[in-house]
Amino acid sequence: MEVSSNELIADLIDRTKEILNQAEYFYSLEKEPLNYKPSKDEWSILECFEHLNRYGDFYIPEINQRINQSSSAAVEAFNSGWLGNYFAKAMLPRPKLNKMNTFKSMNPNGSQLNKETIEKFIGQQKQMLRLLDAARRVNMNKVKTGITISKWIKLRLGDTFRVVIYHNQRHMAQAERVYEVTQKVVGL
Repeated sequence: MEVSSNELIADLIDRTKEILNQAEYFYSLEKEPLNYKPSKDEWSILECFEHLNRYGDFYIPEINQRINQSSSAAVEAFNSGWLGNYFAKAMLPRPKLNKMNTFKSMNPNGSQLNKETIEKFIGQQKQMLRLLDAARRVNMNKVKTGITISKWIKLRLGDTFRVVIYHNQRHMAQAERVYEVTQKVVGL
């Protein structure tokens, strides 16, 4: 996949702003619907946010460090790597999401959470917007980042942004579905 670097960044900024708006809406809700679990194995809205925070705790510093260490100049086009493109596409939300297993360390099921979880996520999204802006000055093909599943695999910066932001969208869609169930079943 080849796309203009500026178009990719603009798209990812738009997606992140939408995610941020959704998070701010959830933050405005009372605590009860945020903690409602449709079943013991399904995540509450706050557990969705906690899951994303755990990934943000890895990716935001990783992306920041790689951008700051880079001496490469920005280029016109971003060319996705085959593995990065595969991971990014797998993260995109779909009407009927395919279930994915998560690492135990990233699974928030059963965590005691409050609205500070959403506050942290909102802060991470603001950091992500700054990082996307900073990425305009580097070559997103040459800058590589580590990923959470293996220290041996590196993705191109543009792909890493896509994976993280699409993953955020995926779990925001999950939180929306939980909220819809909460309103129908419990009336919270």
